[in-house]
Formats: sequence, structure tokens, C-alpha cells
Amino acid sequence: MGLPYRRPHTIAPGVGLKLLDAGHVLGSSIVVLDVEDDGAHVRIAFAVDLGRKGLPILRDPEIPGGINCLITESTYGDRRHAPIEEVDSALAEAVNRTVRRGGKILIPAFALERAQEVVYALKRLRAAQRVPSVPVYVDSPLTVKLTDVFKMHPECYDKQTYARLVGGDPPFEFDGLHYVSDVEESKAIAAQPGPCIIIAASGMCEAGRILHHLREGVEDQRNTILIVGFQAQHTLGRRIVERHQEVKVFGVMRRLAAEVVVLNGFSAHADQKDLLEFAEAVRDLGKLRQVVLVHGEPPAQNTLMAKLAELGFPTVTAPSPGDKLRL
Repeated sequence: MGLPYRRPHTIAPGVGLKLLDAGHVLGSSIVVLDVEDDGAHVRIAFAVDLGRKGLPILRDPEIPGGINCLITESTYGDRRHAPIEEVDSALAEAVNRTVRRGGKILIPAFALERAQEVVYALKRLRAAQRVPSVPVYVDSPLTVKLTDVFKMHPECYDKQTYARLVGGDPPFEFDGLHYVSDVEESKAIAAQPGPCIIIAASGMCEAGRILHHLREGVEDQRNTILIVGFQAQHTLGRRIVERHQEVKVFGVMRRLAAEVVVLNGFSAHADQKDLLEFAEAVRDLGKLRQVVLVHGEPPAQNTLMAKLAELGFPTVTAPSPGDKLRL
């Protein structure tokens, strides 16, 4: 059952719930819990997937008020993303460079949000004539279905994207863009010669159709593997980012000859600046006593804890699995 934003719900005796827009992916939420226990009240906010401010398509994250304990992600607690304008320019440069040498651009992308952001960016670049009109394939049945869901919910768009939609310029459509679900059509894309752009899941190259395209293209130095999202440790995507000389695809070691371009600016996760500003905004709207960091690797958490301490947050923790916290 879907729940609307900003409408209170009682989910258990003494426990109320309200969802706020997290601005991360379509339908993502900051979960606010009001808990009554033996006459004591505590308000907890779970912002474990927090979006960025100022990105195209979705609205900015909402700020919950009256929070006593903030549980927040820390994925990019030790770094900042490039502005979206710089990311568009870097994307255009990578596309143009690859097309000039006759290669393909292979983009592993999460089916929800990241793929749609890349499509929208390519649309902007095509409209501005900053990239050539090569075919663009979204080769993922799940991405195709999720893009249809995006089209059904323009009420979640930011003002600029909504204005473009109602003005007759759909954000996820342009000439030369093909959404591919059929298996045989997917195989034909991998086999065809000439420059093109292929967006396929999974985002960390651990499964899905991107593996088929990597098998065909990873050893071709004309090609580019364009990384547009976080790559966890011990994934194929992470090994590509680290530019290993060889990577294993479908159990076979293959030479990594394709160019690797990393564009973290496409990430839908808040960066260090966003996380610090969000925590300060929550503190300004309530009696924040405790910040708990989750969803991040230790270096990012340690850096973010130090930054929060510098800003005067008295209690900041990053619990390990199995730890218990008193709120």
C-alpha cells in the first residue's frame, strides 16, 4: 500500500509515522517516527537515502522539524560532487571523444533514478547540439518499466522539469532514443558496429544486461565505460573504477582496454556539503540531541563525524552491526 507524503499514520500503539520527500529517487522518503514510551516522547528521523539539492527531475529533500534523533546516511561523507553543469560538460566530452574514435559508450546505471537522470542529461546535450546524434539504447526491461512509472508521476518533478513536460517536451524522450526490453534486440545492439550509447543495469556491474555489453566491449580501446554511480567494494564496477588490468566477466578474465570515465556528480546521494547542511537545518527546526551515521563506509563516516563535531553536534555515532543505541 502506498502512503502519501506529509500525512500522519498510527502504525502501532504509541508510534506515529509521517513520510517526507527525501529527493533521492522517485517515491523515496524520510521516515519520521513519533514514539511515546512511559510518558516520554521522542521524534526520530530516518534519512538513510538522502537526495541532493538542485538536481534535475526531482524536488529537493524536505527538512523534518522537531527531531530529537537523526539517523542519516554517510555514503559521500568525505567528498563533494561536482555541480551538474560540470557533469554535463564531462559527459559531453566523454561521448564526443569516444564517437571520434568509433567506439561505444557503455553506461552501467541503476534502473531507478540514475538511468533516467542520464537520459535527461543526454537530452539536454542533444538539444544544445553538444553531442552528436548517435543512437542511445536503454537496454533494461526494469528500467523501461520504471521510466514509464516516472512518466506517470509528474507531480514529483521539480518546477523546471514539470514546466518542460507541460510545455510538450517530455524529459525522457528524444529522437534516436530506444527503450529495449526484447532479448533478441539486446543481442543485436551488442553486435552492431559503429558508435552508440548503451545504458544498462546493473549499476555495479554485478548482474543484468550490462555484463553482456562489457563482455563484448571491455577489451576494445575505442570504447568507454562510463561510471555514473557509487561502486561498492568487491564489485565488478569497483574493479573497473580502480582500473584493474584485467576484470572477470562471466567467469573469464578480460583485459580492461576500454577507457574508464567516472562521473560521481550524477549520484543521487547527498554529498558532504548536503549532509552537513541537512543536519544543521534539522537542528534549527528542533531539539536535535543525537546524530547516528549509517549507510557509509568507515572513512566517509569518520570524516563526516569530525565535520559534525566541528559544527557543534554533541553526540554523533556510527554504530556497527549488532550495536544497540539508547535514544
